[in-house]
Amino acid sequence: MAAEAPLQAAEAPLQAAEAPLQAAEAALAAAYGTPALGAAIPLLLALGTALAADLALGDPRTRFHPTAWAGRLIGLLVPLGRSPGRPRAEMLAGAGAAVAAVAAVSAAVWSFHLLAAASLDAAGLLAAPAAALAAGILLKTTISVRGMERHALAVAAHLEAGRLAQARESLSMIVKRDTSSLDGAHVASAAVESVSENTVDGVTGPLFYFGLLGLFGAFAHRTVSTLDSMAGYRTWMFRDLGRFAAGCDTALNYAPARLTALVMVLAAALLRADWRGACRAVARDRSAPASPNAGYPMAAMAGALAASLEKEGHYTVGAGGAAPDASLIRPSVAIMKATSLLFCCTVTVPAILALSWLGWWQWWARLWWIPHA
Repeated sequence: MAAEAPLQAAEAPLQAAEAPLQAAEAALAAAYGTPALGAAIPLLLALGTALAADLALGDPRTRFHPTAWAGRLIGLLVPLGRSPGRPRAEMLAGAGAAVAAVAAVSAAVWSFHLLAAASLDAAGLLAAPAAALAAGILLKTTISVRGMERHALAVAAHLEAGRLAQARESLSMIVKRDTSSLDGAHVASAAVESVSENTVDGVTGPLFYFGLLGLFGAFAHRTVSTLDSMAGYRTWMFRDLGRFAAGCDTALNYAPARLTALVMVLAAALLRADWRGACRAVARDRSAPASPNAGYPMAAMAGALAASLEKEGHYTVGAGGAAPDASLIRPSVAIMKATSLLFCCTVTVPAILALSWLGWWQWWARLWWIPHA
């Protein structure tokens, strides 16, 4: 007993120090029903699952892909709004189609959450990891790191082998411009531009909104992006019908585009690319493209590669840099992948943790009438 006295004396200060922490945890539990940060665990597990699945498996070529479902739904809704000669009617119809598409996708996500909650009630805590993993698989369908890599490297491989016609054909899978008359330099430029722009559309944008709104945010962003790509107002046919979708896409990508450019500078530094050039290019050329968002990641990529990217008759980003060729495509993919991972670490994860600490996720679940532990 005498030997235990010093140990008990040493433990007393530790117990006293733990008391405020225990009191804080009790207060958070009383306020939110569960320890606040515990709500972040399923989201973080889903995020890790999504990234691992995407990097390992890429995009499955199947008609059952949720994005393919959204595309088919949009394909059904958009033609219903065509009213040639009635621009106001087309704009209203386009807005209705966008709202209906996002509502349908949100309903599907809501159904998943209710099913997961029912499974938790039926199977207990053992179902919680399975539900989080399932959420990760769903989240994976909104991002495409490996898919973008595959398409870009196909263009690079054809250019390196001197197969310009095949390079143009592969490029047409990832850009909207006419590729039939592009020379090798402009094919390489378009591929790098697409990699940079799709870093936002296909990776950091969905992850940004996942960090704020969970699966609802990721799927809403992906749906709006798909709608914009199918019916944006860049052509005469969809000038009015797609105006609302294009505006929503611009608004949703405002913050992700700018954050992505910053993270891309960091990725360039870590990969020993020209991060200072990336900073200069963003400051100088971010407004060169007509899009208020695309110029940010595009300029960051051009500066990091010390290259001049050009869409003839429209813009030049990174003026004064080297003429692009096939050798730039692989480094651009490396920067895209590093940016995607860094964005998760510096933006998505901190957002999830901060909002969890504030009790946001418990409130969000109650808003959607989703039971939570």
